[in-house]
Amino acid sequence: MTAQATLPAPPGPLARLRDPAWYQEYGVYVAVAAVLAFNALFTKHFMTADNLRTQLVQVAPVVIVALGMTLVIITGGIDLSVGSVFALGGVLAAWASQWGVLPALLVPLLVCGAIGLLNGFLIARAAMAPFIVTLATLLAARGLLLAVTDEGATTYLVPKGSAFAGLGQGSVWGFGHPVLIALALFGAGGLLLQRTSFGQTLFAVGGSSDAATLMGLPVARTKLLVYTLSGLLAGLAGALNAARLSSGVTIVGVGMELDAISAVVIGGTLLAGGAGSISGTLWGVLLLAVIQNLINQIGSLNSSYQSVVSGGFLIVVVVAQRCLARGRRAG
Repeated sequence: MTAQATLPAPPGPLARLRDPAWYQEYGVYVAVAAVLAFNALFTKHFMTADNLRTQLVQVAPVVIVALGMTLVIITGGIDLSVGSVFALGGVLAAWASQWGVLPALLVPLLVCGAIGLLNGFLIARAAMAPFIVTLATLLAARGLLLAVTDEGATTYLVPKGSAFAGLGQGSVWGFGHPVLIALALFGAGGLLLQRTSFGQTLFAVGGSSDAATLMGLPVARTKLLVYTLSGLLAGLAGALNAARLSSGVTIVGVGMELDAISAVVIGGTLLAGGAGSISGTLWGVLLLAVIQNLINQIGSLNSSYQSVVSGGFLIVVVVAQRCLARGRRAG
C-alpha cells in the first residue's frame, strides 16, 4: 500500500482573522463598509444620487494625487510637494485655457512634470532626503503660484462653454468626467503595479534599495520616474479641478499632501516602503471622503474636524502596521 501525500487544509475563517496580514490587507474595506452603513442609517441625504455624484466629483482630484503618492511611498519615499503642485497646475491650466483645451492640459503637465522630475533627480541622483527635497519644492511651487497670480490678486477664469470647462463639468451616464478619468488612471496604475516588471521593481526598491542595486535593478531611474509621475498626476488633478471650478483658485491644495499620505497609509501601504496596493489607496480615499460627508451632515461640527479625524486614523493605522509587522515576525 503506497503512502499518499496530503495537502494541508486551507485556513478557515477564524484562522484568517488571527493572521496579522489579513488586517493589513482587508482592514480598510471593513472600515469603509462600517462607515457607509452608519451614514446610510443615520444621515438623511447620504444615499441620494445627487449627493453621491457630488462626493465622487469632489474626491476625484484627491484620488489622482493619491495614486502618484502610492507609487512614491511604495519605493520608500515621500512627496510633500503635491498640494502646491496641484494648486499651481490649476492656475496654469486656467491661464492657458484661453488658447484651448490642449494648452490647458499641456502647460500644467509640462511644468508640474518638470517639478516632479527635479524631485526625482535630487533624490535619486544626488542622494538627498525626500522629505527635504519635496519640502523645498512645496515652497517653490507655492512661490511660483503667487508670482503667476500677482500674489494671489489675479484669478484666471476658464472660458464658459469651452471644451476645457466641459472636461471638468461634463458627465457620462451620470458620472462626471473627472471621476471617469480618475478610475481609468487607477485601473492603469493597478496594471502597472501588478502586471509589469516596473511595478515589481517598485516593490524591490522599497524593500531594500541596496538589495535591488545588487540585483541589477535600475534603482535611480525608478525613483526618478515615480517622482515625475507624482508631479504629472498632481498637475493633471489641478487642471481638472480648475476645469470643474471654471477658475484657477490660488488657495486650494493646502494640506492635500497630508490627505493623500493618510489615504495611502490607511489603504495598507507601508510608510517604510516595499508593500502596498492601488485598490487599498482608492478605498482609503473613499473612507476619508465618507467621514468628511458625515461631518458635513452633522450641523454642529465644521469641516476642520476632518483634519482631526484624518490625523487620528493615520496614527492608529501606523501603530497597527508596526504591531502587525511584529506579529508576523513573531509568527
